[in-house]
Order: sequence, then C-alpha cells, then structure tokens
Amino acid sequence: MGQVARNTPQNTEAVPVNTGVPRHLTYFVLFICFVCILADGYDLGIYGAVLPNLLNYQPWGLTAAQAGTIGSYALFGMMFGAIFVGTLTDRVGRKWTLVYCVALFSITMILCAVATTPEMFGLFRFIGGIGLGGVIPTAAALSVEYSPKHRRSFNFSLMFSGYSFGTVLGAILAIFFLDAIGWRGMFWIGALPLLLIPVMIKYLPESVNFLLSRNRRAEAEAICHKYNMDIALFEEKEEEDQPKQVQKKGKNSIKEMFSKEYLRPILFLWLTYIMGFYLVYGLNTWLPQIMTQMGHSLNSSLSFLLVMSLTAGLGALLGSVIADKFGSKRVLIVSYFAASVSALLLTLGSPPIIITYILVGIAGFGSVGSTQILNAFVTKYFPSTIRATALGWGLGVGRIGAISGPILVGVLLTMNVDLLWSFYTFVIAGIIATISIAFMPNKKDEIV
Repeated sequence: MGQVARNTPQNTEAVPVNTGVPRHLTYFVLFICFVCILADGYDLGIYGAVLPNLLNYQPWGLTAAQAGTIGSYALFGMMFGAIFVGTLTDRVGRKWTLVYCVALFSITMILCAVATTPEMFGLFRFIGGIGLGGVIPTAAALSVEYSPKHRRSFNFSLMFSGYSFGTVLGAILAIFFLDAIGWRGMFWIGALPLLLIPVMIKYLPESVNFLLSRNRRAEAEAICHKYNMDIALFEEKEEEDQPKQVQKKGKNSIKEMFSKEYLRPILFLWLTYIMGFYLVYGLNTWLPQIMTQMGHSLNSSLSFLLVMSLTAGLGALLGSVIADKFGSKRVLIVSYFAASVSALLLTLGSPPIIITYILVGIAGFGSVGSTQILNAFVTKYFPSTIRATALGWGLGVGRIGAISGPILVGVLLTMNVDLLWSFYTFVIAGIIATISIAFMPNKKDEIV
C-alpha cells in the first residue's frame, strides 16, 4: 500500500493512508453482499424445491398451471422492484436500500409460511419479489465500489455466485428437512436473513461514491477517515464512472441505443436475454417436478436441482476466467448450445443416473451460469455512454422470458401434453439464444 500525508490540527506528522480499499473492508462488504445474494437465490429457488409438495397440498388443490402462475408472481415483483428500487437508491443510498430489500423479502417469507390461501401466498411472493429485485443491483454496486480496480470483475463474479449457492442450499435443506417440516418450514428458513440486518445497520458502510454524488462530502470523509482511506480514490472512481454525465445524457443514451449502429445488436441482445431467462427460471421452477414425473424419487429430483445450481455457480466463475481470455461471446455460444443439447439428451430414453447428473449439470452452467457472463459481455460491448442503459433494458426485457417460463411449462403439464415437450421448450430456447448471441456483430480489434 502506498502512503500519503494527512495533517490534522493536533498532529502534523505524516499519517499512513491507504491508497486503495483495505482488504478487510473489501472482504467484509463482499461477505455481506454474498450472503444477501445467497438469500436472494434461496428465496427464488426454494419454490421449485417445494413445488411437488405444494401440488400435493390437499387444502389448496393447485393445478400445475396455477402453480406456474404463482411461480411467476415473484418475477413480476422483481420487475416492479427494479424500477422502484432505482428511485429508492437515489434517495436513501445503497446501504439502506440493501437493508430495506433484505427485510422486505425476509418478512414476506414468513407471511408465505403462514399463508392460508393460494391468493395470499401469491400476493406475498409478489411483494417479496420487489425486495428480491432490488438486492442484486445494489449488492453489485457495493461490491464493485469497494473492490480494487484489478479485482472488480472477479469480485463481482464471486459475490454473484451466492445466487447459485443459495439455490444449492435450498435443494440440500429440502432433501434433508422437507419431509419433516413441510413446505411451510422451508419458507420459515428463508426468514433467517433478518438476523443479518443489525450487523448491516451497524457495520456496513454507505457507498462513498453515492455520498459524493449527493454532495454529502462530510459523510464520505468520515467513512474514509474511519477506514484510513484516501478519498481521492473514490473521487477518481466517480469521475471515471461519470454519473452526472450519464444522467444528463439519459435521453441521448436511449436515442443512441436505438441508433442504426446499435439497433441490430440491441435486438439480438434482448432475444438472448429472453431465451436465457426462460431457461433459468423454467428449469429452477419445474426441474424437480418434471424429474419426479419421469420416474425419479423426490429426493433424487431435488438432488438434480442441487447439481444444476452447484455447476451454475462454479461454472460461472470458471466461465468468467475463460471469457476474459477468449471472449464472452464465444463462451456464451458454447454454453447456450450445450444447455440445449443436454436438455435434448435428457429426453432420449433413460440414461444411467450419473449421465443424467452430468447432463443436468451442463444445463445448469449453460443456463444460470451464462447469465452472469452475459451481463459482463454487455458491459464490455457497449460504450460507457449507453452501457448502463443497454444492461438495464436487457435485464428488464429479459423478464418476459423469466415470467413466461414457469407459466408455459405449468400450462403444458396441466393440458397433459407429453412431458418431453417441457424439455423441448428448453431445447428451443437454448438454440434461439445460441443463434441470437452468434448474430451479435463483432467489435473490431476487441475481444468481448
């Protein structure tokens, strides 16, 4: 660490000041954000894990179509949450936005656990989705802002892997405790992040970048003094990110995004997001139920969800490293195609159980793991003037696929359509995603 001199009225001696973010602070922020994203992944993924039990819950008598629709309510909430949380973040900052979002989805998990009707359950899933929608961008911003420049991409990947491990945790707990505590008990477990909130309130620092952008310099200086950091580090980041310029050019950025130069890539990008999200949320919601109907036991079906989530998390980290070297576009083409092929092979006869696990794992990496690489691809592909706009619109439009995945598969199952067609929809989605990302124009002399 380099050192600069800090003078105070009481002491004119040179005081060591970190020219970068202290490691312990980076690790602490990453840990908090990782746990928040892990809880996010658990809350979204647990619905798929308990779905077979929920469909067999006699007092409600849910059909597959109704269950699929309820599964999409949280995704509708996430769509609204992204808009609402953006405004909330500008008013109260990243720290408090994260606190409010974690509190909201944790409390709604309790309400889901005690819901007496499917309508109440669906309403609470929607409200919780608003909180879930705000956690990812807020945690991502904090993780990046408190990471050294040369580690931002890896730290982001490390933090975001918490989503996959959250679904892994849900699958593991369901395997061991679902029979004992029922689906309601699994939702009670989702309320445990409430215990993290006092720690976040007391120890998690606010974003220095946010404070500087709001002209709250005294508070920014207080945080830098507490952690012995040079505020110039964040002033450089603020200038580098140019938030004011982006705000002033908000309308121009939308106009530029739809210009002749970027219209083709943005349309193919949206198609990729829609199909990619269809894969992610369709598989997360329905994989255990589909595998159960194909003759596997409930525990085996839950273990497939576990394998899919685990390979998604580990694969995203490995894929990010490969993408940095060979380009994200190439990795995405291979991964989406591999996901579609693995889904197809799962429909061909009854492969040995180890082969089935391998195919499910490939599907996990090719669907869930690819989403993180796709986000990184967008940030590298588009110029800074429209980067945030392109990413935000891509994630927003992609919710079409996220919402339609659980609903469409549920409708197919309700109509008693051949079970294989559920997998065929994943095959088709993977192929379309492969073709659409392949048609994204290459950037000259750049690996993206």
